[in-house]
Amino acid sequence: MSDAALPTVSLDPAALLSLMRLSSPALPIGGFSYSQGLESAIDAGWVQSESDVRHWIASLLEANIGRFDAPLAIALFRAVAEGDDASASRLHQRWLASRETAELRAETLQMGQSLLQMLAGLELDPALRSQVDAHRSHEAECGLPLAWAFAARAFDLEPLAALSAWLWAWLENQVMAAIKAVPLGQQAGQRLFSALRPALAQVIARCADRTGGNTLPIHASNFAPGFAIASAQHETQYSRLFRS
Repeated sequence: MSDAALPTVSLDPAALLSLMRLSSPALPIGGFSYSQGLESAIDAGWVQSESDVRHWIASLLEANIGRFDAPLAIALFRAVAEGDDASASRLHQRWLASRETAELRAETLQMGQSLLQMLAGLELDPALRSQVDAHRSHEAECGLPLAWAFAARAFDLEPLAALSAWLWAWLENQVMAAIKAVPLGQQAGQRLFSALRPALAQVIARCADRTGGNTLPIHASNFAPGFAIASAQHETQYSRLFRS
């Protein structure tokens, strides 16, 4: 898919800065401490080189990230942006139920709470403040996509922009985990970003379609057994750098 065929996101300078802030590694939510099963795949010998890392990440983008996580996330972002609390709650529960291992569920809840804590220190409109406070007090669980949706609303970012930031943060974290654990050099990491950018853009383009509204497409599937096995094995891995 050429860049000309990709959807456009209109951002004024203030919104662009907010988008960069949300996707920054400096966001204090602890993303750097998770590999989402990649460390286990490396330990098992499934991923041993730069080309292996590229194939692993590209496969996730084509499978569960592209076909389930991203479509669900943007539907959730739209629901929160439009004040559709019923759809947001339903989508969030679907997200939590779809985490296939204890580590993946703990990861999304920890990062969600950390993002809520950051938001709680900012000036928010009363309605958003009420939602953030309710989830921080554990009246309801809050995974990362729901907290991300609250952040996008606080920063006045449209859902497609919020999804772009969320996916880039995911990709960056995967590449950085590979650099540390394979290990790879920094130049290899930059080659991976360049090679995987088109696949990431295609996922965003597919999610730009508004025909599904605030619902998860009927064909959505997170079937990726190798990823699930790697995540499950990580729970009992002897030596670990990462928490998932």
